Amino acid sequence: MNKGIVLSVDDDAGLQELLRQYLEGEGYGVITACDGASLSEKLESARVNVILLDLVLPDADGISLITMIRSKTAVPIIVVSGKDDTTEKIVCLEMGADDYMTKPFEMRELAARIKAALRRVKSPARDIPGTETNGKGTKAIEKIDFNGFTLDRNQFQLFDQEGQSLDLTTGEFKLLEALALAPRRALSREQLFDLTRGGEFDAYDRVIDIQVGRIRKKLGTEGNNIIRTVRGVGYMFSPPE
Repeated sequence: MNKGIVLSVDDDAGLQELLRQYLEGEGYGVITACDGASLSEKLESARVNVILLDLVLPDADGISLITMIRSKTAVPIIVVSGKDDTTEKIVCLEMGADDYMTKPFEMRELAARIKAALRRVKSPARDIPGTETNGKGTKAIEKIDFNGFTLDRNQFQLFDQEGQSLDLTTGEFKLLEALALAPRRALSREQLFDLTRGGEFDAYDRVIDIQVGRIRKKLGTEGNNIIRTVRGVGYMFSPPE
């Protein structure tokens, strides 16, 4: 049974072969690309379910390729990099990557992260926060209004009362969306990381805290009231009535 198609983008032929053997043994189909040009070609010619993206390629910067991928598809992107740099990790996640793994890694962990990414994509609508049921069935809530702001889930944008975009990054949007879909409910950093990033949570990872700070700043004077810090737990979306 094919669990899905994995597109692995890396110029290391040896690693590509190891990934292919292991993932095919786990039930995945695997196609490969060795640079940015072949990645673009594969996205046009093949239907993939998850992308493994190395950041160091011979013809392109891996971070810039995240934007290119996102312009073509919404499938999960797992960055696989030899760089263990917190700043780079944050940039990748905010550009639209769903997860980040540092080389070298255990194949079992990679398979688990791929499985988690695909599970989030395939979750039935009734299990997804932000859906509502009416007489015609279940549909997604498209907009969330609060404090004069509108979170537009179709456009991935937050607008103020004049209709101006606050220019949230992809990572910031996902985090605010996760909080807004659970109003007045305290969510831990681990829960927020899982909802927006997936993968294994590191208690020392400050990505969530950094993004909350940036979102609060963009929300203006009421930012700290709209997203409250819950001591010992995490954060809660609690806009004034």
